[in-house]
Parts: sequence; C-alpha cells; structure tokens
Amino acid sequence: MSELLKWIENHIKARESLILDANQKIWNYAELPYEETKSAGLLCHILRTEGFEVEEGVAGIPTSFVGRCKVGDGKPTVGILGEFDALWGLSQQAGCTSKSPVENGAPGHGCGHSCLGTGALAAALAVRDYLREHDKSGTVIYYGCAAEEGAGAKQFMARAGLFDGVDFVYTWHPSSRNEVQKTCSVAIMGANFEFSGRSAHAGGSPHLGRSALDAAELMSVGVNYLREHMIDKARIHYAYVDAGGTAPNVVQDHSKVKYEVRAPKVSQMKELFERVVKVARGAAMMTETEMKYEVTMAFSDYVPNDALAKTASECMMEVGAPKWEASDYELARGFLNSYDPVTLESIKAGIAESYGAGHLEEILEKPLDSQVHPYIAGFHEYESGSTDVGDVGYAVPTLNLNVATCCIGNVGHTWQMTAQAGSVLGEKGLLTAAKALALSAIRTMESPEVMKAAREEFVKKTGGVYHCPLPDEVEPPVGRY
Repeated sequence: MSELLKWIENHIKARESLILDANQKIWNYAELPYEETKSAGLLCHILRTEGFEVEEGVAGIPTSFVGRCKVGDGKPTVGILGEFDALWGLSQQAGCTSKSPVENGAPGHGCGHSCLGTGALAAALAVRDYLREHDKSGTVIYYGCAAEEGAGAKQFMARAGLFDGVDFVYTWHPSSRNEVQKTCSVAIMGANFEFSGRSAHAGGSPHLGRSALDAAELMSVGVNYLREHMIDKARIHYAYVDAGGTAPNVVQDHSKVKYEVRAPKVSQMKELFERVVKVARGAAMMTETEMKYEVTMAFSDYVPNDALAKTASECMMEVGAPKWEASDYELARGFLNSYDPVTLESIKAGIAESYGAGHLEEILEKPLDSQVHPYIAGFHEYESGSTDVGDVGYAVPTLNLNVATCCIGNVGHTWQMTAQAGSVLGEKGLLTAAKALALSAIRTMESPEVMKAAREEFVKKTGGVYHCPLPDEVEPPVGRY
C-alpha cells in the first residue's frame, strides 16, 4: 500500500462517524427530486463547518449548491459530484430482506443516492485536507446536484457555467460491481404533450365534441408505428398525466401525456424527438384539437474519458473492493433470494454471462463483488439508461466509478436497493468509493500529463464548447416535474 493511500485511509477512518451519520440521515429523509431541502441543508452545513465556501440555489434550483475550497494558488481544480435525491414509492426498512416499507408509498433511496452524496463528500474533504497538510495547491469543488432522478440539475449547472475553469471531474455510483464505468449512457429528452378539445354529451351530441383523449391515444398509435423506423438503441416511453376525466359520457376536452425519447447521441435524440412532435401534431389534426408541448428535461449522453479512466482504474485496483465479512455475504444472499423466481432466473443468467458459468454457484453463495474489474479503453457499448452526468462530460473531462453497495445481480430502483443503501453494505461501499475517488483525484492533480491527455480527449469529443440539449428558454421545472 502506498503512503498516499495509507494517508487517505487514515483520514477517512477519522471522519467515518461523520460521514456514516450523514448517510443515515439522508437515507431517512428520502426526499424526492427538487424537494431535497433537508438533505442539501445537511451537506451544506458540513461543508461550511469544514471551511468550504458554499453557494446555494445555483442554476435556479433551490436544492443545488456548490462548495469550494481553494488551497495555495488554487490550481489545478477538481470537481466531485454528489447526489442525494430519492425515488417514488420505494420506502423500505434498512437491511430488511423482505418487503417492509417504513411508510407505505413513501419515497426511498432505491438508487443509493444517500451513499453517493456522502461518499463524494468524504472524498472532497480528504482531497482538500491532503492539499493543506502536504503544502500543495489546488481547488476542490463539491457539486451538490439535485434531482438526478427527476429532470436533472447538472445540465442547468453546466449551462450556467458552473464547470467553467474546472480541470476534471470525478464521481461515482452505487453498484453491484467494482469498476470504472466502461459503458456509455444514452441521451434523453422529455416533454409534456397537452391536447385541448371541446366537451359534449357523448351520447346525445357526440358530433359536437372534439376529444383530447382521442388525440392522446392516436399519438400513442402513431408513436407505436414510429418504433419500427428508428435505430435499435433508441427508446420511447410515455405515461398519461391527465386522461381528461372519469366520465365516459362526457367527451374529454383536455388530456396530457408525458413522453421521453432516448438515443445514443444527442443529435440522434433530438432528431427522434422532432419526429414524435410531428406525430403529436398529426394526432391533433386528425381530431381537430389543439396541441402544445413543453420540454421538461434533457440529458446528454455519457462517454467515459479514457485518459482519466486509466489513472482511476489503477487507483481502484490499489484501493481494492470493500472488505466483506461472512455476515455481509449472508445479508446479500437474503436480498438476492428475495426476487421473484422469474427475475431470479434472469439474474442467474446475467451472472453466468458476466462472471462465467463455472462461477455461478460460488457467486450465489457469496453474492458480493470482491474484486475490481479492469477497465478496457477504446470502444464503449451503450446502455439504455440516462444520467445528467453526461452533460458534465460535455462541459469538462469527466469520469464515473462504480463501487459495490449491493448484491451481485441487484435490480436498481427497487425496495431491495433502498434496504441495502441503508445497511452495512451501503456503508462499506460508500467508504470504499470515497477512498477510490480521493486517490484518483490526487493522483490526477499531481499528473499534468494526465490532465492534458484528458483535456485533449474531451476537446476531440465535444469541440471544447458545451451545448445544452435543452432550449435556452427551458428553466428547471421545480415544482412542476
């Protein structure tokens, strides 16, 4: 173990109670996107107590903030991203392997963002203290990013210039594997489509009515035909927000449907979205209704920065996986076996494909990732998920690390993930992530050649100028999403 890693481990051990207490509090708060008042307040309080200058309410989002600390001449500058929002309806008792909500229908940290925010905080404090204690220069910025599970914050923060002048950014995400993320995420755009018609008696005078519900349903039909004529990696999802009422004998004069369009690249996403808009216009023409739409969110695609990944992967290998004990494996087995038979069979097939069929029984007995998987630079496959971290990657060289906080095969956005995020599994994972982030950040800050290569790769990918995927007039939909 290097002297630097020894220093980081001792530093994070000394602050362990502070960080784990913050994680538990934010896990208990379980606040929805744009409503994370207590969670953001706690993180801001800790940063201020630690000597960071904190700016709250950035980019027009009350629960987004930036904490800065300059040491020496302030160069270079590292950014570390934190998230802290929860998900709808995923309340669950911590560490409980059978479904048992803390409160029925309440939110829960089903993506582990309580761990994400506090693990990132621990790393930011460690990097700042290392610079001070070793007479180094640099600036550490903790970005408090609201609403990743909602309409996002990072694209608004990037549009506001909050990443300007930053040399590189690291973040992490709770996962079932330990590795530098080697896959890309896809771009996404979401919008509300609202149809307005004319009500009438559906039995007595149907010819006088113009059905907004018919328009929304015809839009769905048109989009379904569109699915045959889009690229394989694209996705279109929808949900009715307003079906126009519950009385079938009244022609519905209003309806609203929410659509989300995904594609690997921002350009592909925008092109597909415009085709969806045309379908909506056609549905309105067919029903003689009026249509208007409001873009509510958009994320750019995330692509790993290979130059940063080389350093971070080496650092993750040095830190190693979380140190699991027999009781941890027992708890993880309970969560793995809590899935229904169909899901569990799919999980087993995925384990066999990822780890090799010969290791299946071994992993089912000890279903926690106990190794760090190597990073392979070059071509990166796209996953169908999306994140506003992609927009940070279009504003500054950026990299995401994955660290195990849950059982192998875990399905995200579930009560199982909520329970594990609030358990010892989440705690061990977030502390390991803090060490990996801190070590990666410091090594990168001390390697001008790595920062130069990361910047060159970033400029080649983006042109060096951030272009927000949202129209300029779109503001954060706080209270409206």
